Amino acid sequence: MFSFFKPKPPADAAEATPASPAPAPTPEPAEPATSKPGWAQRLKQGLAKTRDRLGGQLSGLFGIGRKIDAELFEELETILLTADVGVDATQALLDTLQKRVRRENLTEAAELQQALKDALVDLLAPLQAPLDVTPHKPFVLMLAGVNGAGKTTTIGKLAKLYQTQGLSVLLAAGDTFRAAAREQLQVWGERNGVTVISQDKGDSAAVIFDAIAAARARDIDVVLADTAGRLPTQLHLMEEIRKVKRVIEKAIPGAPHEILLVLDANTGQNAVTQVKAFDDALGVTGLALTKLDGTAKGGAIAAIAHACSARSRPIPVRYIGVGESLDDLRPFDAREFVEAIFPV
Repeated sequence: MFSFFKPKPPADAAEATPASPAPAPTPEPAEPATSKPGWAQRLKQGLAKTRDRLGGQLSGLFGIGRKIDAELFEELETILLTADVGVDATQALLDTLQKRVRRENLTEAAELQQALKDALVDLLAPLQAPLDVTPHKPFVLMLAGVNGAGKTTTIGKLAKLYQTQGLSVLLAAGDTFRAAAREQLQVWGERNGVTVISQDKGDSAAVIFDAIAAARARDIDVVLADTAGRLPTQLHLMEEIRKVKRVIEKAIPGAPHEILLVLDANTGQNAVTQVKAFDDALGVTGLALTKLDGTAKGGAIAAIAHACSARSRPIPVRYIGVGESLDDLRPFDAREFVEAIFPV
């Protein structure tokens, strides 16, 4: 039986069931606007581990008085690799820098820091494409990813983000394999004041189909559809998620309007493999990179950018997450990101 979870008692009691308590992590309590750091500052704080590993080493490398030579490039290569930038992306960045050194006759190592920033921005810029959820109503956003990537938490944060834009949101608890996932999503729904449609047992596609029907009936702007986590190597489960996509398209031709792959930044280079596998299966249209505050492997975003460009179809990073608060998920900005991983 389907259940429609709402944060307040509905007019029709038969339509809703009370939410079960969930062990979901509680987001940080909201702080007064006057004391909460701005996004730029929180981004720097969230990327502290990556900055300590990458930016800290680069500060020593680009010290005043050092000359540009082969040894410097070898050290730079090591630093980029240890930050999980990846072999191919690292080589591409080094090639770009060496060309600039020759073209502009650079000799001082200090001159190379800005050149590296510019090269990183150029590499990441094709991934910067904010998601517009207004062209369709309801706009159906389907989330995918491996277990533990942060899909359910990302849904809760997206719901809050879209609400701040004046949009109505409905959540579909399509992860029918884990009761905890459904309960956690209901908790997020309660915190955000939005309806969650779920089912105790059964088929993920059926839950999402029902959610879309409810969204159309209620004139909802955005449907956020959760799906069960799976590894790219689990071929039978990947086929199931393809079925979910087909059912969504049956409900609304042209939907899902966005297939968002959620990636845990802690996985580093493995994220590149996940992007390829899920894209091959679903045709991923956007990425959300979570948990950047918990890893020193933030350079993996450069590896993702290079891999996407090599396939001639960049998949934009729609959002990045740098904390547990509801508003710690924001649209990706390439220059803002690069500036945050370099020391002041």
